[in-house]
Amino acid sequence: MIKRTLYFANACHLSIRDQQLIITPKGDGEEKSAVIEDTGFIIIEDPSTTISIRVLQLAAMHNIAVIVCDERHHPASMLLHLDTHHIQGETFGFQARAPKTLRNQLWQQTIKAKIRNQGLLLKKLEKQWQPMAYLQKQVLSGDTTNIEGRAARHYWKELLGEDFRRDREGEPPNNLLNYGYTILRAAVARALTGSGLLPTFGIHHKNRYNSYPLADDIMEPYRPFIDYMVYQFVQAGDVTQDVPKEKKVAFLSFLASDIHIHHERSPFMVGLTQTTASLARCFRDEGKKITYPDFQL
Repeated sequence: MIKRTLYFANACHLSIRDQQLIITPKGDGEEKSAVIEDTGFIIIEDPSTTISIRVLQLAAMHNIAVIVCDERHHPASMLLHLDTHHIQGETFGFQARAPKTLRNQLWQQTIKAKIRNQGLLLKKLEKQWQPMAYLQKQVLSGDTTNIEGRAARHYWKELLGEDFRRDREGEPPNNLLNYGYTILRAAVARALTGSGLLPTFGIHHKNRYNSYPLADDIMEPYRPFIDYMVYQFVQAGDVTQDVPKEKKVAFLSFLASDIHIHHERSPFMVGLTQTTASLARCFRDEGKKITYPDFQL
């Protein structure tokens, strides 16, 4: 079942009544309700919004990612359920003990899939995609020669021009990429916990201040979907220093779009779950390959 994303840009109070999510505006407006079981994400932007503990309890029970934004209106923190899978403890153990050889092989697959999708996006846009096909074949176990970096230099130059530099603190459209990637990261983290995995244990990304390195790993082949949205904004001349509400809604709407995975069209969140479930099988030695999507729209 496709899950809804609830986005709260204005102040309200969130509570539960008769197992329904009740949305009470702080100010003008009518009280509304939503089916909690049909919800995948709750995103709270207005700092005046309040939420009951019962909402958080039910959100955890139904594996709903509750995302709170910072003063810049960017997603800053996330509540995830840590008991969403019947063999979660066992899977945690396999994940924590995964040998370096396995992690290197999984990272090789991930970077190959990322470069493949970057190339497919460039091909769709009738740009120079051929170098990406060549570089994809050069990725070694663990990407020890940093083919990912070489591919990125060509990719960004072709996608957004010679003058663009991908930098989290850089000039627009970096802000749009940052926002889109944050939404994507939250979706990946939710899918990982749903597959019994702990986002804390990455296969490549490592940072003592990063709580979700595995999400950062697995989202890599999905980034071109966000890149394409940003490319369209740039082509329309619709880029500013902030991220307006309509663009935030567009990024959130992406979670309800379709992707191609296993050569079939699938809702994004369903496809993402196939990816994380395949990763869990790899950790349990029940499979050898992560299932990633192909960029097609």
